[in-house]
Amino acid sequence: MELKNFIASIEDFPKKGIIFRDITPLMQNAEAFSYACDKLAEYAKEKRATMIVGPEARGFMFGCPVATKLNLGFVPIRKPGKLPREAITEQYSLEYGTNSLSMHKDALKKGDRVVIIDDLLATGGTALAAAHLCEKLGAEVVGFAFIIDLVDLKGRDVLKKYDVYSLMEFEGE
Repeated sequence: MELKNFIASIEDFPKKGIIFRDITPLMQNAEAFSYACDKLAEYAKEKRATMIVGPEARGFMFGCPVATKLNLGFVPIRKPGKLPREAITEQYSLEYGTNSLSMHKDALKKGDRVVIIDDLLATGGTALAAAHLCEKLGAEVVGFAFIIDLVDLKGRDVLKKYDVYSLMEFEGE
Protein backbone atom coordinates (compact mmCIF):
# COMPACT_ATOMS: atom_id res chain seq x y z
CA MET A 1 0.00 0.00 0.00
CA GLU A 2 1.35 3.43 -0.90
CA LEU A 3 0.88 5.33 2.36
CA LYS A 4 2.04 8.63 0.86
CA ASN A 5 -1.33 8.75 -0.89
CA PHE A 6 -2.89 9.26 2.56
CA ILE A 7 -0.70 12.19 3.63
CA ALA A 8 -1.96 15.70 2.95
CA SER A 9 0.74 18.28 2.26
CA ILE A 10 -0.34 21.71 3.46
CA GLU A 11 1.83 24.55 2.20
CA ASP A 12 2.67 27.53 4.41
CA PHE A 13 1.43 25.90 7.64
CA PRO A 14 2.05 26.70 10.44
CA LYS A 15 4.08 29.48 8.82
CA LYS A 16 5.13 30.60 5.36
CA GLY A 17 7.70 28.32 3.72
CA ILE A 18 6.75 25.19 5.72
CA ILE A 19 5.03 22.18 4.17
CA PHE A 20 3.01 20.47 6.92
CA ARG A 21 2.63 16.70 6.44
CA ASP A 22 -0.83 15.90 7.79
CA ILE A 23 -1.37 12.29 8.89
CA THR A 24 -5.07 12.63 9.65
CA PRO A 25 -6.20 11.35 6.21
CA LEU A 26 -4.18 8.17 6.90
CA MET A 27 -5.88 7.79 10.27
CA GLN A 28 -9.31 8.39 8.75
CA ASN A 29 -8.89 5.53 6.30
CA ALA A 30 -9.40 2.25 8.17
CA GLU A 31 -7.35 0.18 5.73
CA ALA A 32 -4.39 2.61 5.64
CA PHE A 33 -4.42 3.13 9.42
CA SER A 34 -4.53 -0.62 10.08
CA TYR A 35 -1.76 -1.23 7.52
CA ALA A 36 0.47 1.43 9.10
CA CYS A 37 -0.07 0.02 12.59
CA ASP A 38 0.62 -3.51 11.31
CA LYS A 39 3.95 -2.37 9.81
CA LEU A 40 4.95 -0.63 13.04
CA ALA A 41 3.99 -3.76 15.00
CA GLU A 42 6.09 -5.96 12.69
CA TYR A 43 9.08 -3.72 13.40
CA ALA A 44 8.52 -3.81 17.18
CA LYS A 45 8.15 -7.59 17.06
CA GLU A 46 11.41 -7.93 15.08
CA LYS A 47 13.14 -5.81 17.75
CA ARG A 48 11.72 -8.13 20.44
CA ALA A 49 10.13 -5.19 22.24
CA THR A 50 8.64 -5.82 25.65
CA MET A 51 7.12 -2.34 25.97
CA ILE A 52 5.90 0.37 23.60
CA VAL A 53 6.49 4.02 24.50
CA GLY A 54 4.89 7.02 22.80
CA PRO A 55 5.15 10.78 23.29
CA GLU A 56 1.90 12.72 23.42
CA ALA A 57 -0.22 13.09 21.52
CA ARG A 58 0.37 11.44 18.19
CA GLY A 59 2.70 8.81 19.66
CA PHE A 60 -0.37 7.64 21.61
CA MET A 61 -2.43 7.35 18.42
CA PHE A 62 -0.03 4.86 16.85
CA GLY A 63 1.67 3.37 19.90
CA CYS A 64 -1.50 2.17 21.62
CA PRO A 65 -2.80 0.09 18.67
CA VAL A 66 0.68 -1.38 18.19
CA ALA A 67 0.93 -2.32 21.86
CA THR A 68 -2.51 -3.93 21.67
CA LYS A 69 -1.61 -5.92 18.53
CA LEU A 70 1.50 -7.28 20.26
CA ASN A 71 -0.12 -7.79 23.67
CA LEU A 72 2.40 -5.38 25.23
CA GLY A 73 2.06 -2.52 27.67
CA PHE A 74 2.11 1.10 26.56
CA VAL A 75 3.94 3.90 28.41
CA PRO A 76 2.86 7.48 27.73
CA ILE A 77 5.37 10.31 27.71
CA ARG A 78 3.67 13.58 28.58
CA LYS A 79 4.32 17.24 29.06
CA PRO A 80 5.38 18.11 32.62
CA GLY A 81 2.56 18.37 35.14
CA LYS A 82 0.25 16.00 33.25
CA LEU A 83 1.10 12.75 35.08
CA PRO A 84 -0.55 12.07 38.45
CA ARG A 85 2.19 10.01 40.11
CA GLU A 86 5.88 10.65 40.73
CA ALA A 87 7.57 11.36 37.41
CA ILE A 88 11.00 11.97 35.94
CA THR A 89 11.57 14.80 33.47
CA GLU A 90 13.98 15.40 30.60
CA GLN A 91 14.59 18.87 29.25
CA TYR A 92 15.72 19.27 25.64
CA SER A 93 16.62 22.06 23.26
CA LEU A 94 14.47 23.39 20.47
CA GLU A 95 15.47 25.75 17.70
CA TYR A 96 14.34 28.63 19.92
CA GLY A 97 14.23 27.68 23.59
CA THR A 98 13.65 24.45 25.47
CA ASN A 99 10.91 21.96 26.19
CA SER A 100 10.45 19.08 28.62
CA LEU A 101 8.93 15.61 28.66
CA SER A 102 7.93 13.47 31.63
CA MET A 103 7.32 9.80 32.38
CA HIS A 104 6.09 8.04 35.49
CA LYS A 105 9.08 7.00 37.59
CA ASP A 106 7.79 3.41 37.80
CA ALA A 107 6.80 3.06 34.12
CA LEU A 108 9.81 1.00 33.02
CA LYS A 109 12.42 -1.20 34.64
CA LYS A 110 15.83 -2.65 33.93
CA GLY A 111 15.51 -5.31 31.23
CA ASP A 112 12.59 -3.71 29.40
CA ARG A 113 13.17 -3.57 25.63
CA VAL A 114 11.49 -0.42 24.38
CA VAL A 115 10.37 0.69 20.94
CA ILE A 116 9.43 4.37 20.86
CA ILE A 117 6.68 5.15 18.35
CA ASP A 118 5.71 8.57 17.06
CA ASP A 119 4.14 10.03 13.94
CA LEU A 120 7.03 12.14 12.71
CA LEU A 121 10.81 12.36 12.89
CA ALA A 122 11.94 15.94 12.30
CA THR A 123 15.01 17.25 14.16
CA GLY A 124 15.04 14.33 16.61
CA GLY A 125 14.92 16.37 19.82
CA THR A 126 11.67 14.91 21.17
CA ALA A 127 12.71 11.38 20.24
CA LEU A 128 16.09 11.69 21.92
CA ALA A 129 14.52 13.12 25.08
CA ALA A 130 12.08 10.17 25.12
CA ALA A 131 15.01 7.74 24.82
CA HIS A 132 16.85 9.44 27.69
CA LEU A 133 13.78 9.08 29.92
CA CYS A 134 13.56 5.35 29.16
CA GLU A 135 17.27 4.86 29.78
CA LYS A 136 17.14 6.75 33.09
CA LEU A 137 14.79 4.01 34.30
CA GLY A 138 17.14 1.24 33.12
CA ALA A 139 15.27 0.24 29.97
CA GLU A 140 17.00 -0.46 26.67
CA VAL A 141 15.74 1.51 23.67
CA VAL A 142 15.90 -1.09 20.90
CA GLY A 143 14.39 1.11 18.22
CA PHE A 144 12.33 4.04 17.05
CA ALA A 145 9.42 3.72 14.62
CA PHE A 146 7.87 6.68 12.81
CA ILE A 147 5.17 7.11 10.21
CA ILE A 148 7.13 9.91 8.48
CA ASP A 149 10.80 10.88 8.41
CA LEU A 150 11.48 14.45 7.23
CA VAL A 151 14.94 13.54 5.94
CA ASP A 152 16.17 17.10 5.29
CA LEU A 153 15.88 17.89 9.01
CA LYS A 154 18.41 15.13 9.80
CA GLY A 155 16.71 13.65 12.84
CA ARG A 156 18.39 10.31 12.13
CA ASP A 157 21.74 11.98 12.76
CA VAL A 158 20.61 12.90 16.28
CA LEU A 159 19.45 9.29 16.82
CA LYS A 160 22.53 7.71 15.21
CA LYS A 161 23.19 5.36 18.14
CA TYR A 162 19.69 3.84 17.75
CA ASP A 163 17.90 1.80 15.13
CA VAL A 164 15.38 4.01 13.31
CA TYR A 165 12.53 2.79 11.12
CA SER A 166 10.02 4.88 9.18
CA LEU A 167 7.17 3.99 6.86
CA MET A 168 7.89 6.85 4.47
CA GLU A 169 10.23 9.76 3.88
CA PHE A 170 9.61 13.29 2.69
CA GLU A 171 12.16 15.87 1.59
CA GLY A 172 11.75 19.57 2.17
CA GLU A 173 10.72 21.59 5.16
